Amino acid sequence: MGHHPTPLIAFYRGEAPDHKGRYIDAVWALSHFWLEHTHDYIQWLFPIPEVGRFNHFAPRLTDGERDIFQDDSALREQQRVSLDVMLSFLGLTRDGLTITAQPSLNIREHIWLKAGGHNHLRISRMIRSLALCHQYDQALALQEALIRIGTEQGIVSNASIQYWSEAHKE
Repeated sequence: MGHHPTPLIAFYRGEAPDHKGRYIDAVWALSHFWLEHTHDYIQWLFPIPEVGRFNHFAPRLTDGERDIFQDDSALREQQRVSLDVMLSFLGLTRDGLTITAQPSLNIREHIWLKAGGHNHLRISRMIRSLALCHQYDQALALQEALIRIGTEQGIVSNASIQYWSEAHKE
């Protein structure tokens, strides 16, 4: 390999840490409490081209990195592990392209089953990142499940549903 991978690709391959010195497998192993209250990891697990207001440290997904995701099935598999970590955090489970609520999902208490909040922004990012990283089927499966579960309960705001329904588009 003549050229060095970008910090994002190196992180995703487990070869380098993020800006805080965390390796990807260490992030995957963190508690749901940590995942809820820490705000600078989701940008590494689900990169998008835009930079957020509060996360100038975050890698921005480039066209070159998108091409690498397209060409490297092992990298896409790594991102599916990130997806499963976040699904578990959201009280969901995945079997291939089928995403369902875990039997233990307490609809009235769950952190994302509310009108809005930072987990809604995380969900939008996850859908968008999966679509951009050549995991379009996973992006659509995630989108469908979250809209279905969110609207069944009548809790999630229309604004969030609208964001999620658009998130997979280029």
